[in-house]
Amino acid sequence: MRGSGRTTRRQYNRHLRPTERTVLIVRIPTWAGAKRRLMRGRITLGQKLLRDQARLETSHRTPSDFRGWSSRRSTSRFVGFPEHWRDAERPPETGRPSLVVVLHVHYPDLVPQIMDRLTAVPEPFDLVVTVTEGVDVDIPSAAAGLDRLRSVMVLPVENRGRDILPLVSVVNAGLIDGYDAVLKVHTKRSAWRAAHSELAGSGEAWRDGLLQSVLPSIEACERILHSIRNTGAGVVTAGDSIVGPEHWGADHGLVVDLLRRVELDDLVIDLRFAAGSIWWADAFVVRGLRAFRFDREDFPDEDGAVDGTTAHAIERLLGIICVESGLTVSATDELASTEGDTGRRARIVPFYLPQFHAFSENDRWWGKGFTEWTNVARAVPDYEGHAQPLLPGELGFYDLSRDEVRDAQHTLARRAGVSAFMYYHYWFAGRRLMDMPLARLADSDLPEGFCVMWANEDWTRTWDGRGDSVLIAQDYDAAPAEDFIEHLLPLMRDDRWLRIGGAAVLAVYRPAHLPDHRAAFAHWRRRADEAGVGPLHLLGVDVGAVFEGLGSDDLAGSGLDGLMGFPPHNHEWHWQERGGLGVRPEFEGRILSYRGMADGAVSRLRLPEGYGDVVPTVMAGFDNTARRQLAPDIWYGANPFTFRRWLDEAARSAVRVSSGDPVVFVNAWNEWAEGAVLEPTEKFGATYLDAVASVAHPRT
Repeated sequence: MRGSGRTTRRQYNRHLRPTERTVLIVRIPTWAGAKRRLMRGRITLGQKLLRDQARLETSHRTPSDFRGWSSRRSTSRFVGFPEHWRDAERPPETGRPSLVVVLHVHYPDLVPQIMDRLTAVPEPFDLVVTVTEGVDVDIPSAAAGLDRLRSVMVLPVENRGRDILPLVSVVNAGLIDGYDAVLKVHTKRSAWRAAHSELAGSGEAWRDGLLQSVLPSIEACERILHSIRNTGAGVVTAGDSIVGPEHWGADHGLVVDLLRRVELDDLVIDLRFAAGSIWWADAFVVRGLRAFRFDREDFPDEDGAVDGTTAHAIERLLGIICVESGLTVSATDELASTEGDTGRRARIVPFYLPQFHAFSENDRWWGKGFTEWTNVARAVPDYEGHAQPLLPGELGFYDLSRDEVRDAQHTLARRAGVSAFMYYHYWFAGRRLMDMPLARLADSDLPEGFCVMWANEDWTRTWDGRGDSVLIAQDYDAAPAEDFIEHLLPLMRDDRWLRIGGAAVLAVYRPAHLPDHRAAFAHWRRRADEAGVGPLHLLGVDVGAVFEGLGSDDLAGSGLDGLMGFPPHNHEWHWQERGGLGVRPEFEGRILSYRGMADGAVSRLRLPEGYGDVVPTVMAGFDNTARRQLAPDIWYGANPFTFRRWLDEAARSAVRVSSGDPVVFVNAWNEWAEGAVLEPTEKFGATYLDAVASVAHPRT
C-alpha cells in the first residue's frame, strides 16, 4: 500500500510477535546449520544433499536447465506454441462447455479406439487435437459419432516432446482457458516395452487398461467430474498407474531444476504422479503448466529415450504441483459418490490500488506523468532468475482513466469468481487522492461489487527511499475522523456496495491512529442509519500495535465488528536460504520464504477456531523491489500453486467458522510495486486468476 512505510526496519523487528522473532534468525549454510534444520524438522540432511546433488547434475547439461532457461527468458519474448497456430479458427466462447478433451495423435490407427471410448464422456465437450506432422488422419470424420462433441480443433505439431510438448503448447496458446476440467488422452504405444518381453504385460495392455479406467462408462465419468469439481481431486487416473518415488528414474534432478522456475526448488517432494499421460484433471492444474514457460527449446530432439527427458520430468511435475495446490492425485476406483450437499462458498475480495493513472499531486511531487508503473518498470533483479521488473500480461501498462481498462479488469475478475474489490481509499481532512477510478465506477452501470479501506496514514516519501518527509498528513484537527463518513454515504447507498450479513462493509487501516476511534465509529454507525445505508460492518486491519492497529484483545468495546488479515503483517516470517540463489553482493534487503508463511497460515486456519475474530486474508506474493531497490523485502517462492492451497484453506475456514456470509480477502489485485498481484503477469500469465476460479466458482 502506498504511503505505509514510515516504520523503520529496526522498529518493525522489535515489535514482531515472539513466534516471529523465533523464526527471524539468520541461517548460515554450514554443517551446524544443516544439523539445526534437521532437528527442527524443516528438511532432512539427506533430502538437502539429494536436492543439491540434483542441481549439480542438471546444471548446463539439459535443454531445460535453469540457467539456460533463465538466459532465454531474459533475452526473448515468450510465446510457447507454434506461431502459425495464431491463424487457426478457435471454438466460440459463447456457450462454451465446461470440459475440454486434449488428444495427441501420433499413431492414427489407434484413433477409432479412442473415439469409441469418448462416447462415455457424459456432458458436452470441446476437442483439441494435436497431430504429428506427416500423419494422415481425418479427425472430424473419426469424431462424427460423438453426440456430445461441440467443436473440434486440429493442430499440426512436430514430432518432439512426445505428447507432452503438444500439451504445454496447447496450454500456452490459451486453448484450454475457460474450462474447468480436462481429459487428456493420446495414441499411446510403447515400442520399447514391446522389445522387452521379459516385462509383465505389454504396452497395448497398459494403454487399453488406462482407457478403460478413465472412460469406463457415462456414470463413472460423471463421478470423476464430480470429484474434480467438488472434492479436491486434481488428477484422476487408473489406480495402478499412480506411482511414487520408486519411479524417479533419471528425472529427479530435472524436476528440481524445473521447480526453480517458480521458486519451489526447496520443496521436499513426496512424489505421486499419473504415469502414462492419460488422465482427467482440474483445469487449473493443467493451465498451471503455463507458469513454467515451457517452449520448444526445453525439449531435446526425439531419440527414443525412455527416461530422463523434459517430457518425463513434466509427467512427474504435474503430480507435484497438483499436491502443492492442495489437490489430490486420485484413482478412478476410489472416488466418492456424487451424492451429498456441496455447502456454501466463501466470497473472495481482493484489495485494489487506484494508483495507475496520472494526477496533479504526483506530477508535482515526482514529475509529470508519474504513475505506479514508473516504479514498477525501474526495478532490476536481485538474484538469479528474479522476475524483476514484474511486467504486466494481457492488460499491459494500463491507465485507469480509460473506462475500457476497468471494464477489462471487471471481466477478468468476474470470470475468476471475484465477488468485489476493496479499494484503498485516501482521504486527508476532506482532501481525496486517486478517487477517480472509484468515482467512475459509481457513475457507471458496471456490475462490480466494491467497498473501501480507509488508508488513514500520512502520505510520505519513505517508500521512495527519500526520507520521512510528509507530503500530506492526516490532520484530524482540520477535519475530525467523524467527517469521513459523509462523503462515503452516497456510495454506500449503491446496491453494489459489499455487505456481510446485510451490513455495509467499511475497513480502517489504522484504527488506533484515530484520536478517539470509539466515538468515530459510533458516529459513523449513527449517520449510516440516518442516511438509509443501514447497519455497518466495521473492520480494522490486523497490522499490529506498531502500525497503530488493534488486536483481538482490543476488540471488546472498540466499536469494530472484527479484524481482517493483512499478510505479511502478523504472520509467520521464515528466512529463505540464499545459498545457490546468486544474490547480488550489494543486496541489503531481506529474503523470506513465501511457502513458510503459507504453511504457517494453513496450520492456523485448520484450528477449530480458525483465525478467530480475524477474517482471513491470503497474500498473492510480496516483493517491493520496485520501491526499495537494493533493500526490499522479498517473499521468495510466491507461486500460484501454494497460493491456491492457502486460498482454499482460508475459504474452507471462513465457511466453517462464519455463522453469516463467509468472506476471504486477498492481498492484492494489482499491487504491482509490491509484487502482490492477481492480474495476469508476463511471468505467470493468468494462473493466479485460475487459482481463484478453482476455489471461488460455485460447484456444479
